[in-house]
Amino acid sequence: MDLRESLDLTQKYISGMLMCDQSLYSKYERGERDVPLHIMVKLAKFYDTSVDYIVELTDVKKPYPRRK
Repeated sequence: MDLRESLDLTQKYISGMLMCDQSLYSKYERGERDVPLHIMVKLAKFYDTSVDYIVELTDVKKPYPRRK
């Protein structure tokens, strides 16, 4: 994932943050497994972006404003 690599983070680090096996996270990155929505949300929060950006529906990295 470009976000992970741009921050020089390892798959092991991200999988630890997500509390999943590194091998499973690797399959997410390679597109061999679908990423569950709750994992997408955790990644969006971690990278301070939107799920839309992660799944390449937008080029805008800035997250949407949160509702109050």
